[in-house]
Amino acid sequence: MSTVSLQNDPEQDPRVKAVFDDIRATRKTDFINNMWRYLAFDASLLESTWAEVKRVMAMPSSLDPLTKEMLYITASIINGCSYCVHSHTAAATAKGMTGEQYAELLSIVALASKTNQLATALQVPVDSAFDLSTLART
Repeated sequence: MSTVSLQNDPEQDPRVKAVFDDIRATRKTDFINNMWRYLAFDASLLESTWAEVKRVMAMPSSLDPLTKEMLYITASIINGCSYCVHSHTAAATAKGMTGEQYAELLSIVALASKTNQLATALQVPVDSAFDLSTLART
């Protein structure tokens, strides 16, 4: 159950309509997903969140779109966000992620989780070879 009420026609607010129109144009779809529909309760929050998502996820960068989606899936798993796991798995699949790639991604996430917990439990000190502050001095 959401903590805010879904508005019947959020696009009555011109600021919300502008963001929704930009989402449609950027993603080349008429579909506005629930994340944006629920964020529409606050036009400022909607605007700033969409601007950041558009800049990071939709604009060309050194990472390809599929890699970005797979990283987003990973962060969503770690953060326990079921909505984001589903939406970004769908997005990654639409961008060409195969079942084999998804399985490999999940094995990496599971392995990292395990070894992160072991390193944390053992309080393993960082090797000087990995310490960028030490490497920068040489």
